[in-house]
Amino acid sequence: MSTINQSGWRPEIGANDGIATATFTGNRALMLEEALIFEIGDGGTTGVDIEAVPKVASRLGGLDRNREIGLPGLSEPEAVRHYTRLSRQNYAIDLGLFPLGSCTMKHNPRLNEKVARMAGFADVHPLQPQETVQGALAVIQELAVWLIKLTGMYGVAMAPKAGAHGELCGILCIKAALEARGEDRPVILVPESAHGTNPATAAFAGFKVENIPATPQGRVDLEALKARLGPDVAGVMITNPNTCGLFEGDMRRISDAVHAAGGYVYCDGANFNAIVGRVRPGDLGIDAMHINLHKTFSTPHGGGGPGSGPVVLSEALAPFGPIPFVAKMSDGSFKLVEEESASDMHPRTFGRMTAFHGQMGMFTRALSYILSHGADGLKQVAEDAVLNANYVLRSLEGTLEAPFGASGPCMHEALFTDNGLAEGFTTLDVAKGLIDEGYHPMTVYFPLVVHGAMLVEPTETESKAALDQFIGALRSVAERAKGGDASLKSAPHFAPRRRLDETLAARKPVLVWKEPELAVAAE
Repeated sequence: MSTINQSGWRPEIGANDGIATATFTGNRALMLEEALIFEIGDGGTTGVDIEAVPKVASRLGGLDRNREIGLPGLSEPEAVRHYTRLSRQNYAIDLGLFPLGSCTMKHNPRLNEKVARMAGFADVHPLQPQETVQGALAVIQELAVWLIKLTGMYGVAMAPKAGAHGELCGILCIKAALEARGEDRPVILVPESAHGTNPATAAFAGFKVENIPATPQGRVDLEALKARLGPDVAGVMITNPNTCGLFEGDMRRISDAVHAAGGYVYCDGANFNAIVGRVRPGDLGIDAMHINLHKTFSTPHGGGGPGSGPVVLSEALAPFGPIPFVAKMSDGSFKLVEEESASDMHPRTFGRMTAFHGQMGMFTRALSYILSHGADGLKQVAEDAVLNANYVLRSLEGTLEAPFGASGPCMHEALFTDNGLAEGFTTLDVAKGLIDEGYHPMTVYFPLVVHGAMLVEPTETESKAALDQFIGALRSVAERAKGGDASLKSAPHFAPRRRLDETLAARKPVLVWKEPELAVAAE
């Protein structure tokens, strides 16, 4: 009996001698090794019959293509099978739990997808006359009202296209407010427990970034923050709940101290799903906060297209928010306030961040999610997110070290370290071993305040049964790493690809396919 072993080698019987020889196929049962589309298709064939194009005079000014385009031709079944086989090699939220910390990928209800694809939303064009898209503008306005209510803030900018774009929006509002006061404050303070995009955003906006240390409990060192405040500090960018998975209990005192020193408070709201319906950031003295609609309100990162990062603003910063924005007129109609009317309706705006106004698909998904949950359901979202994360944290006690396990309950994510693994074994080995167990790895080596960090965010949409299965898999891999199981050093063994040299892959990626050169016989 011939069998295929785990590495993809298949014994083949020669036609004449009957001797089995090993040939590498890459196939594993029904999971087929997939060649590049250029290797499958032939540039000289096509699966579609197209009538000959009539000869016309060129209008390309001498820029005509002078050789074949080189695209592979496939039959319809070949094309369908190729992309279907590729999709089977990709992990997805429809296949299993995503444990990524600080980058939630949670279940996206299909109701939201159906609404986003409705005529009038899916086919709306940003250059349509405004009177023809009143329904779309009404959706943006209603979502804006919900976001203001949920955060306890004064206004909201809906234009930012993603979380980091929202951060920039908030920082530009702070910059504009300081300029209006005639003050030059070149420094933004960023705690060690903040998201990595926070210091990058502040630097991009022209500020000098200074770090604020964390306490041994994983929270902002309030006294160190107070000691650094002064007339050169524009504000603080703080992530709350932070990347250690902890709520900043001193948030109100932090805000009061920053305001007393003349600065503003920016909050990274990427982790809003941990507190939505439970805590209003406006009550904590926050001046600006972006909300990842593609995280808190259902659309997973990369799911269905781009993200969306509306920014809620305090009364102090709202006058400086960007254009365009949707305004409800006295007759009940809606209008996008653009440059032409900004001088009358929004004279202190810092300007435009993007050509058009936000992401319609994300707006419809988010509003569908909010309306289907209601106020009580959104409160349960936060409660379930926190419950699930704490269940993971406590279930792995004794298996993985939790550096802030004694700091009280975590919020939306559980943080572990590689302390206690066998000599020579690292977080990367645990992550790669988890792939063999059928899971996408957790976030690794972040936050930087923890050595060998493993950040797990189960989200609010996973059941106890799903969590138990994941916990069992992670516990198994961690015990193997603690026991010095050498096979982990070469994991994963069952994935479509083995472990890469990640440094080489990042620095010298091969991104372009080149047709192999044909061998030429010697004269």
